[in-house]
Amino acid sequence: IISRYCCYYYCRYTNKSSIKCSVAVLSPTLGPMPNEDIDWTQLDSLEKYRSYTRYVRAAEEADQKDLFLWAATELVNIGLPNLRPSRKTGVKERKKVMLENKNNPEMERDNRLRRFSIPLDRVKAQWQQTNGPYHIKRLSEHYGVHEDLFPMTYCVPRVMLHMERAAVHYGNHLTLSQAAQAPQIHFESVFADKHLLDAEQEFFHWLVGNIPGNSVSSGEEICHYISVFPARGTGVHRFYILFKQAGPVDFSTDLCSCPGSVQRIFRTLDFYRKHQDTITPAGLAFFQCQWDQEPVFEYVRPPVYHPPQKKYPHGQRLRYLDRYRDGAESTYGIY
Repeated sequence: IISRYCCYYYCRYTNKSSIKCSVAVLSPTLGPMPNEDIDWTQLDSLEKYRSYTRYVRAAEEADQKDLFLWAATELVNIGLPNLRPSRKTGVKERKKVMLENKNNPEMERDNRLRRFSIPLDRVKAQWQQTNGPYHIKRLSEHYGVHEDLFPMTYCVPRVMLHMERAAVHYGNHLTLSQAAQAPQIHFESVFADKHLLDAEQEFFHWLVGNIPGNSVSSGEEICHYISVFPARGTGVHRFYILFKQAGPVDFSTDLCSCPGSVQRIFRTLDFYRKHQDTITPAGLAFFQCQWDQEPVFEYVRPPVYHPPQKKYPHGQRLRYLDRYRDGAESTYGIY
């Protein structure tokens, strides 16, 4: 007997680095269970196949029917389409590169003398054009980035984001000093995070919209940048998300001047649903930043108090005059 209810056991890490385990009961399945419409108490009254051919025909018809269980919901692709070039073009380019390398005497000499170095810039560029977007998608699924931002959806970041001020490598840790200033990137960036007051909310750090081309400095800064300030025991994720716009978008109704932390409470999914007709998730880059003992505060000692200088300091030593020289070279020990 197959029950229409199923239990699942899950274990997850909370923001306070503790482990939370629970058992829950899911809702009934969406489709009928197999052989549910058969009265199994009177099996002798059921129609018999009486032929192996009829049985095979009925089995094939049952195999062609749709599945009875639709518990697994198919994810919706909300990203840009894959504009993959033809395989013929790729093979032609590879053959051209191989022929150039074969006819290059300098490369042959470097290989023979073991001085050849692989051009990593070209390797990275090739990776970004082929398997890079899918690797980034797998990393975002591993860290739960896309699941928290866009539930029940997925997208492959077709556009690469390059961070110039801080090295962002899809999950590496950055210190607070490295993330204190606005990053220098080439495209629009959504900087989402959990808010300190509510662990289920997201905190908006920066938004630049209506960017002409890839010049972020020429775009419309809707919400100015505010440095990260993770409290001890909170989450570690920070995200950069790139949306591609089909045209100019009016963001005046979304965010105000964002003066304080309360106005910066934000949810990326609601923002995307509101503008899903004009914007499309195109790129994704993220790093991790958590609480540490930075910033380091240096104690500035107050200046030493000296009484007013006397014109004729009777009974004082020669060192008395060095107190009022305003940092000039002292005369103590010269005479």
